[in-house]
Amino acid sequence: MNSRFTFILSLFFILFSNGYTYAQDGSKLFNTFCATCHMDDSQSRAPTLNILKQLNPEHILSALEKGSMVKVGSERSRKERIALAEFVTGKVYDPSSQDLIAANAYCSPINSTPPKTNKSLSWDSWGANNENTRFQNSKDSALNLQTIQKLKLKWSFGFPGAASASTQPVVNGGRVYVGSWEGDVFSLDMSTGCIYWRIEAEAGVRAGLLIDEKSSTLYFADLAANVYAVDAKNGQIFWKSKVDSHPLARISGGPKLHDGLIYIPVSSREESMAGDPRYPCCRFRGSIVALDQKSGLQSWKTYLIDKPAEPKGNNAAGVATFGPAGVAIWNSPAIDVKRNAMYIGTGNSYTSPNADLSDSIVALDLKSGQIIWSQQFTPNDMWNGSCPNTAANHSNCANLDAPDFDFSAPPMIVQTRAGERIIASQKSGIIYSLNPSQKGQLVWQKKVGVGGTSGGIMFGSAADEHAIYAALSDATRTGNKLDPNSGGGLVALDKSTGQELWRTPHPPCGERKLCSQAQTAAVSVSSAGLIFSGSIDGFLRAYSTKTGEIVWSYDTAKPFTTVNGVKAKGGSISDAGVAIVESMLFTNSGYSHHSGINPGNVFLAFEIER
Repeated sequence: MNSRFTFILSLFFILFSNGYTYAQDGSKLFNTFCATCHMDDSQSRAPTLNILKQLNPEHILSALEKGSMVKVGSERSRKERIALAEFVTGKVYDPSSQDLIAANAYCSPINSTPPKTNKSLSWDSWGANNENTRFQNSKDSALNLQTIQKLKLKWSFGFPGAASASTQPVVNGGRVYVGSWEGDVFSLDMSTGCIYWRIEAEAGVRAGLLIDEKSSTLYFADLAANVYAVDAKNGQIFWKSKVDSHPLARISGGPKLHDGLIYIPVSSREESMAGDPRYPCCRFRGSIVALDQKSGLQSWKTYLIDKPAEPKGNNAAGVATFGPAGVAIWNSPAIDVKRNAMYIGTGNSYTSPNADLSDSIVALDLKSGQIIWSQQFTPNDMWNGSCPNTAANHSNCANLDAPDFDFSAPPMIVQTRAGERIIASQKSGIIYSLNPSQKGQLVWQKKVGVGGTSGGIMFGSAADEHAIYAALSDATRTGNKLDPNSGGGLVALDKSTGQELWRTPHPPCGERKLCSQAQTAAVSVSSAGLIFSGSIDGFLRAYSTKTGEIVWSYDTAKPFTTVNGVKAKGGSISDAGVAIVESMLFTNSGYSHHSGINPGNVFLAFEIER
């Protein structure tokens, strides 16, 4: 590798590990994140602007999208990568190199009045319902244990310019809506994959979408902490609202809707930024924001840390530090209409002093945002990017032994033999059952996995009438490399007692290249007796809810011929799970963050063959 290309990779490792700020202003992005190391008078060994200006935008974009920097480059929207590439090189990007969508990929004629539907024909949010159970009540569906072998790929769709695909799709009225890390949001025909409309957000879209059938409005959020309301029929933007001013704030948890309010969880990439000893760690405070459904105006905002961070002195590198900070909310709230409450799972603190609501399940009043009660499960979890053993410098780490046990998976509300319970799955590998009528009193807990910074249970469990189903990551590493023979598996627990009903290990990797047994993606379950779980190895598998037997599998880690003419391939499956709609299911494939090892950019639709 020549030194010039190495310089590029060094620059963008720093640039693109630090989150979104300004979607189209390369100068502001550079000044916010990069000037300390890359200005011409910098004492750093990183390349200066004078060196970078000798290159061209296409070269840099190629390194980010197709070369060895694809993992970090894929976290950024296309517009942000172009803006930075143009700024650091001082040249204009040639748009003729873009991966264009074929003209015949658009639906004709456009159907502006989608058909009416029933609940089994929709999947309207991250958790499929306000309780977050990821359960589809489709007893009359043609998709069941007897017909699962007839489930075949119907169509595939490529996300232009993307190297990661993981946004939770939603389905309603014969259309499927899905976003991409490049900032594109699409409305597609459920049966054919043709495009009704396409819009581009300010930044990438990771959080699950939300559709309100009554108002025919689609709600989504981006990685620059913007929330959008869009006409689901034609893609017209009704309003756009920024919910947090911190430069590293982002939204990764799916929004929820109840009684005229949209609830938005706010997270951050500041804990990654803290891996740089020159970064003044840390000031972000996680929050929940309630917006008026019609106007986008803020009704209330509740921070999970009461007061802004205060100066604490300098770190070992002589840089000013602040605290407390952190308590990001990575997941979608669960809505308890009976108790006028919502439940959220929180992340770790970033720095000292430790925040009281880190690694907690928190109940808030739906109307006011007032905190009703909280239960903390991992005190003193002060973790950031400078804490791992692989970090080059621990200057910003307040607790080298911090386990990083966020609640990255959303809480669920389930009905048990003894009444309603909140089920909370943690990266520690522990599943908790809490009594919402007793201020979250612990009913039972069950350790089902080893746990770790990559999970335990990463992005979400599911529940049906009988059991809780949890996929396990439990990946182990040697340095930064995943052990292909560690982790994975699917576990079923009795909802009332926590007793383990069955456990199915992940099939071994064998000679498969780019393999990991980790199962980080959220799982989805159908009343027809099927659980669907995607894996880092690229397989999508169906399991029997009764026995845990793997009854169907499909390898998505391969190239696909797409209905929109975009070159696409599948890879690791993580983050979101499948949307189950009658005899069809929908999933993304290709993930290059966290434990993702195989990037990709494809969206897949399966259907039972008639």
